[in-house]
Amino acid sequence: MSEYQLIKLNDRPGLKNRAAEWFHSKWGIPLEAYRESMEESLWDGMVVPAWYLCMDGDRIVSGLGVIDNDFHDRKDLSPNICAVYTEEDYRGQGIAGMLLTFACADMKARGIDTLYLVTDHTDFYERYGWEYLCKVQQYGAPRPSRMYVHESK
Repeated sequence: MSEYQLIKLNDRPGLKNRAAEWFHSKWGIPLEAYRESMEESLWDGMVVPAWYLCMDGDRIVSGLGVIDNDFHDRKDLSPNICAVYTEEDYRGQGIAGMLLTFACADMKARGIDTLYLVTDHTDFYERYGWEYLCKVQQYGAPRPSRMYVHESK
């Protein structure tokens, strides 16, 4: 996996528009919402939001963000990893795990030891040190989702 490059958007702000379009194409959240969050992440001293990418050459193959709240009813569980996605033809290589580890380490270096993540997966995140915490209700969802927590040591 040495050809893959893990990137903080802060370090490569020129990727902002491509990254926003990529996340929009994966999740269907309005493009402008991604652009605004990514622009805010570039402000001096800003810790959250933050955005991370895995590149294979010039191609974005995986990404995730850190935002205050991933559209759920537990405002006290913040900040949240969001929009975790890896291209289908790159899955099964540990890329998402590398990116999660990279983001958690960066957040710890910036003073945030505890992160939360909402998902419907039942065992994927445990492989990377995440622990199930509780159920949360995402806005507009028909049933509760699983909330995970990760505390950096």
